[in-house]
Amino acid sequence: MVVWARRRWEGASRRGESGMTAIEFVLLTPVLFFLIFATVQFALYFFADHVAQAAAQAGARKARQEADADPGGWRAKARQTSGEYIEQLGPELILDPDVKLLGPDNNTVGVEIRAQVPSVFPGLDMDVYAISRGPVERFVPDGGG
Repeated sequence: MVVWARRRWEGASRRGESGMTAIEFVLLTPVLFFLIFATVQFALYFFADHVAQAAAQAGARKARQEADADPGGWRAKARQTSGEYIEQLGPELILDPDVKLLGPDNNTVGVEIRAQVPSVFPGLDMDVYAISRGPVERFVPDGGG
């Protein structure tokens, strides 16, 4: 194995290729770093998107439960539930969350969340958007018959 490496090095020296490895390293290193940072950036984006979806679904679930029983206070409870999910799952991952409450329109309520994702690349602004809505849950007695 050592003999083979020595012959290759001597052959490269005779052909004038002795610095090719260093040049290849210099050219390929930025590409490798870009690929690593791009992978991290998209992982951050997809995780932030999942956090926003989970927070919107939790807030909408609370809004659906409380809208009929507490017409004046369901908004605060739904907003608080969404905020708690963001704080638990990704407080540094969801930047400046904007939580909007939807409804009640046609007995439907929901939560909409828009937020920014931290950027690995300067100047790259990525936003996540999540929405969840559903019908208000209420007890309807059986009409009997």
